[in-house]
Order: sequence, then structure tokens, then C-alpha cells
Amino acid sequence: MNSNNNLPLTVGILIFDQVEVLDVAGPFEVFSVTRLNEERQREETSPFRVILVSEKLGQVSAIGGLRFTPDVTFDNCPDLDLLMVPGGWGTRKEVNNDTLLKWIAARAASKTKLTASVCTGSSLLGKARLLNGREATTHWRAFDFLQEAAPKTKIRKDVLFTMVEPIFTSAGVSAGIDLALHIVSRFFGEEIAKATALQMEYQYPKKNRRRSHT
Repeated sequence: MNSNNNLPLTVGILIFDQVEVLDVAGPFEVFSVTRLNEERQREETSPFRVILVSEKLGQVSAIGGLRFTPDVTFDNCPDLDLLMVPGGWGTRKEVNNDTLLKWIAARAASKTKLTASVCTGSSLLGKARLLNGREATTHWRAFDFLQEAAPKTKIRKDVLFTMVEPIFTSAGVSAGIDLALHIVSRFFGEEIAKATALQMEYQYPKKNRRRSHT
């Protein structure tokens, strides 16, 4: 549980060209609608402060053409309590971006309490050498991509997410919402996390089991 004296917790969501929209927007929604008193949804503010982080200033074009505007860049990003690394087709390019990989690794090694990936964002964590000796997961179509980026990682194909501190990973796209809800639970308890899911009209993931694709 987190002390109210340390609130709000700062969440940085990494963005880059051809990022998956829901990998960003899903966790953003979870953290932005979280309330410690659910009955005061409109009056209270979230215990999370969510910012978008990119390598450079300027709009980022996500998959499908939706544009995100970063709040900060790598150079002026504040200390983070949580770093979220999303996936998308853009990870195929960013996995070779040394500047981005070094920034992720440096952040994970500094004051950041948790580093979490959604979908193929785990390949960026893997390439940054944060998954060595760890279990991790990713989008079901990207297991080979993760194995290539992180050969020393044990890939879990049966779960929605892995949560071994300080590195968390999730399966594809909508699974980022499930992981974010469990991160809310990790900081503030399951009751708050379930209330957040109810506000979103989303089913709280009681079991860590990957959804069937058949």
C-alpha cells in the first residue's frame, strides 16, 4: 500500500511512431479514472499523475493515424514511480534505437519503482536487457519477436501478465488494461482496483489466464 503523503504517483507512458493506440490509452484510462473514494469520482482527483514521454517534442502518429502529443521528452522527464512501455508495429524499429533503449534501462535502474510493458513493449525491455533471467509475455503473434530480443527470457504463453517486481509485462493490446488494474491493486488494494474497473465498465481480471483466441 502507498502512503497518501507520496501522492500523486507519477506514471510515464512512452510513446513513439506507430505505437498501438490501446497500449497507451488503456493504461492511461485506468490510471486517470482511479479514485481512492469512488463515490467522489467527479470531485476527487486520481492518485496517479499520468504523462506521455517521447524521445523528441512533436506529435507522434500511432497505428491508425491517431496522434499523441508528448508532455515531456527524455531530456526533461521528471522522476517516475512507474514507467509504462507500450507496443505496436513501431517496436520493430525502436528495438534498434539505442537512445530509446538506453533511456529505458537508465530509468529502470534509477528511482522508478516499477517498469511495465504492454504487448510488444516487452521486446523493448528485453533489448534493454531488463528481462534476462525473468519470465515475460507479449502479444500472441509476437512470441518469436520477444525471443529474438530477449533470448535469456522465459516466455509465458499462458498468462495475461507477469508481475515480478520491479519488471511487469502483459499480453497484447487490451491486456494492458488488465495489467494496469493490477498495478492499481498493487499500490492501493484490490477494492480500489475493482472500483476502477467498475467505473470503466470493464471486468476486473480475477485470474491471470490468457484469453482464448478460438
